[in-house]
Amino acid sequence: MTLLSVQGLSVAIHSTPILSGVSFDMTQGQVFGLVGESGSGKSMTALALMGLLPRGAVAAGSARFQGQDLFALPEAALCRLRGRDIGMIFQEPMTALNPVMTIGNQVAETLRIHTGLSRREARAAARERLDRVGLPADRISLDRYPHELSGGQRQRVAIAMAVALRPALLIADEPTTALDVTTQAQILDLLGGLVDEQGMALLLITHDLAVVAERTDSVAVMRQGRIVEQGATEAVFRTRAQDYTRHLFAAASHIPPRAAPPRDKPLLTVDRAVRDYRLPRPRPFGPLPIVRAVDHVSLTIARGESVGLVGESGCGKSTLTRAILGLDPLQGGKIRLDGHTVGPNMPRAVRAGMQMVFQDPYGSFDPRWTVGRLVAEPFHLTGQPPDAQDRVAEALSEVGLTPEDAGKYIHEFSGGQRQRIAIARALITRPRLLVLDEPVSALDLRVRAQILDLLAGLQQDHGLSYLFISHDLSVVRQVTDRVLIMQAGRIVEEGPTGRVFAAPVHDQTRRLVAATPRIPSEMAPSRRLTRAPT
Repeated sequence: MTLLSVQGLSVAIHSTPILSGVSFDMTQGQVFGLVGESGSGKSMTALALMGLLPRGAVAAGSARFQGQDLFALPEAALCRLRGRDIGMIFQEPMTALNPVMTIGNQVAETLRIHTGLSRREARAAARERLDRVGLPADRISLDRYPHELSGGQRQRVAIAMAVALRPALLIADEPTTALDVTTQAQILDLLGGLVDEQGMALLLITHDLAVVAERTDSVAVMRQGRIVEQGATEAVFRTRAQDYTRHLFAAASHIPPRAAPPRDKPLLTVDRAVRDYRLPRPRPFGPLPIVRAVDHVSLTIARGESVGLVGESGCGKSTLTRAILGLDPLQGGKIRLDGHTVGPNMPRAVRAGMQMVFQDPYGSFDPRWTVGRLVAEPFHLTGQPPDAQDRVAEALSEVGLTPEDAGKYIHEFSGGQRQRIAIARALITRPRLLVLDEPVSALDLRVRAQILDLLAGLQQDHGLSYLFISHDLSVVRQVTDRVLIMQAGRIVEEGPTGRVFAAPVHDQTRRLVAATPRIPSEMAPSRRLTRAPT
């Protein structure tokens, strides 16, 4: 029986077409994947179904849910449907959750609005919902705030809110973006379990073809506001009838051209680094508890070498990175860059030898500054050279932009262009080591391939060394020479990337490899497509 039937959905914002003739059907208990590049219209389709289009948007066509046309319903009727019959998990839980409300109150709010439960009853029900999504009372209390939780835990809270009333349809917009592979597998298993247990239909929006291949029954491929190909996932991914679908698959398995790293002396040396944190005092006059985030870690990176750093959230990657960049002091061990000691008080010349490319370039830029000012920002810390303007123009040209882009503002660029600007800012001091923190995790497949090609070319031209931090093992496999696996503050396995992933020795490495979704291009033609067991 058809649960949702979307026919001829078109959306225009201030007369600019955004969606055109989008049509698909969903049945009860079905997992339907919606894939495509950024700007293809995936999220706009979801917002149209929820009645949450931005101001100035006009929708045409029909979307019949359980026999009712959603576009014909008044706002009051839509408010009764949202949360009760149709739930939605938004892409970024930190911005979707209310930062000044406890998680218990946020889950209970949905229950109270739609069912009229008392505050006590709603909190008891919220406790049950959070237990069900893997946040038990003995670990996560109802009085926690979103900022006190990890990314995976916040995503579970968002899921608990979305499924609190057992909706017939759940829309999940990029529910696993920026999560490590084991947390991603747990979230997807949780969603698959809810589908199987409740007969709920799931609209899964993502740019990860491997996730779609393993977790969906049907798929629609979107481009420029239109569906260009759709059908059973196995059939679509096997035949790839449209050129655009084939281009997406080629980008997913793209390997940048890279030369063999030179056999040179180490550029960066980390020798038995120790980093401790003091937690808040649990009671008055009690001892301050200490957490060891980095526990006697040793590693080297040679000139021109790419080294991957992989691990689950909370394993110590970020803490180690801050120490390597000289932002945090060590309680033990030493870090040296080209023979110079690294630390918070290191000379500016040493600091200029390392630069960082952040995961979210937009969040790391001041939107009030021009691109030229943003790219030149490191000079305000290391000293302004006389040829600063020429070096900004050179850096922009090296990353595929133009010197004229220096006069624009960051909001005028796409996500891929912003990442290029972030790389230009990192290159401006002519460093020897770049630390790349999830530089492509939020990018769609074809833009990701372009950025990886750019990094490979810059490495070859300038002899750069890379410390590549990522949860995406397929990307790490494609761009690194060696890989380090981190768990609980320690390096538990290291070696050539191909060997470590092909024949992992440590249990943690085996878990990471097992949790990584398979790339669709590597699927055997006869493989029957099923969801992973819960």
